[in-house]
Amino acid sequence: MGPWAREGKALDPFKTHGAFSWNELMTSDPAGAAAFYRQLFGWRIDEVNMGTGPYRVVHAGDAAVGGIMAMPPGAPPMPPAWGCYVTVADLDQTLATCKALGGKVAMQPMVVPNVGRMAVIQDPQGATLSVITYARSG
Repeated sequence: MGPWAREGKALDPFKTHGAFSWNELMTSDPAGAAAFYRQLFGWRIDEVNMGTGPYRVVHAGDAAVGGIMAMPPGAPPMPPAWGCYVTVADLDQTLATCKALGGKVAMQPMVVPNVGRMAVIQDPQGATLSVITYARSG
């Protein structure tokens, strides 16, 4: 049994508190990055409009595992970079606990339509991480 299995069942990273669930590239050239990674890893990349412009959803096999997007307008200058998301059961509680442990909220909570609610935290050493509570479907 692999590390993503528990009691004979595969772990669902979109529902499991503490699981890494999404990877996202912010870049100045999303089309170029998509072409590069498609050739490098054989990813299928589908373009969707999230209301803020094109968003490229990355698939490894049949599983959606990440996205590629343009740097947001007005964002501070920074190099293109991959970021990761960790699923949390309760975003507000996670942010409160982060602060109580000496961390910071680097980006306040925001709603991602049809996806969930997310924020960016910073640990006491300065590393940042996106946290998200996914919208429940059904």
